[in-house]
Amino acid sequence: MMLRIWAFLDWCFFGPASTRAGLLALLIRTLRYPYAVVRDLWRGDINLRAMGLVYTTLLSLIPLVAFSFAILKVFGAHRDLQPIVYEFFRPVGEQAATELTERVMQFADRISSGVVGSVGLALLAWTLLGTIKKVEDSFNFLWRVEQPRSFARRIAEYLTLLVVGPVLLVGFIGLSHATIGSAPVQTVAKMPFLQRLPGTLIALAPYAMVTAFFTGMYMFVPNTRVQLRAALVGAVSGGVLWAAVGKMFTAFVVYSTRLTIVYAGFAFIVAALLWTYLGWLILLAGAQLSFYVQNPMYLRLGLQELRLSCVEIEQLALKMMYFVGRTHLTGGKRWTVNQLASELGLPGIAVAKMAAALEAAGLVIVTDGDELLCAKDIGRITVYEILEIARNQRSGHFAPRSMPIPAVDRLTASLDELRRSRCDDLTLRDLVEETPRPVSVDEPSFPRSSFRR
Repeated sequence: MMLRIWAFLDWCFFGPASTRAGLLALLIRTLRYPYAVVRDLWRGDINLRAMGLVYTTLLSLIPLVAFSFAILKVFGAHRDLQPIVYEFFRPVGEQAATELTERVMQFADRISSGVVGSVGLALLAWTLLGTIKKVEDSFNFLWRVEQPRSFARRIAEYLTLLVVGPVLLVGFIGLSHATIGSAPVQTVAKMPFLQRLPGTLIALAPYAMVTAFFTGMYMFVPNTRVQLRAALVGAVSGGVLWAAVGKMFTAFVVYSTRLTIVYAGFAFIVAALLWTYLGWLILLAGAQLSFYVQNPMYLRLGLQELRLSCVEIEQLALKMMYFVGRTHLTGGKRWTVNQLASELGLPGIAVAKMAAALEAAGLVIVTDGDELLCAKDIGRITVYEILEIARNQRSGHFAPRSMPIPAVDRLTASLDELRRSRCDDLTLRDLVEETPRPVSVDEPSFPRSSFRR
């Protein structure tokens, strides 16, 4: 039943109505983005990663605050972390948030004072780095990044984030308070209709801080290049959702008596767990939206595994080499992986994998900007060579057993010989320079090759 519902929704958002002109089609194309995020949340992969991050958050919250304590003590600003921790727990209720904040600050103060010893501090630091790695893995999963950061780069960037992050956060808070308390702002605030300006700015500061934090996470955590526009769209959407869900969750905790009756003194801990899960879910949903904004060709595929048939893989290889070869011959702007994916109407991961296979075979060169160049003259690249690269891509899961069957082997060899005799003397230059021949009435409707020699 659910499969039929999702198939119907896919038809509504990606069917013929979305390709027409007009405001209705534009609205449908815009609604694709929230629909794709909700669909991915329903399928459960994002939810499972959010649940896993709840566990790692509980283990790393104290080390994170303690590490920030140690950094900010140098500037005498370590107590400025308390309102930030309180803001994180605020949706669980004022009383519970106050108690949780006090306990976290007490534990962090003891750790930063050296009570746990060097071995315990090393274990806590390792837990913190492991948590950041799991966050990166979750973001890489949403961004379809298969290659994570190297170990050395991970340690360097994580430590930089842990050192610079608290300083920037407290500096942002101090700058905000200084701006609100400055003479120009106070002068403006005394004007009629603007007397509530300082209070409004203070009320909006947490949401601005959440949006800025989300933007930084979306831009720097995935091991890929993220556009500012995509990160900002996801961050603003995530910030609005964070505020809305936070208010609803606060109302639920305040007015729900059953939670206190069932869990007694542990009710605030259960509420903190639920809110942490919702927070990670919102953060990951915003990251998924950022990915779709930057890569709209993935909207229909979602988190499903891409599966192309053998014919589609061969056609993909030939079309990619045709576009790259034509640019090599005629000049013009070079094709990138994302541009080819958009031109062919395929998810970028399919084009990226084929580009990697063609590069490993020495036919193309992928630059640092993901531009594709011919590795050699297109007159020396045969069509048969391109087809062999497409046909011989291995899944990597297992090596098939070599079992000789004479009848099958003879048939396979004859088919391969026919393919070679037809395509071996046909080069990529012939494919690019082909002159279409008008089809007469007596000729069949399927295309025939008419390459210039």
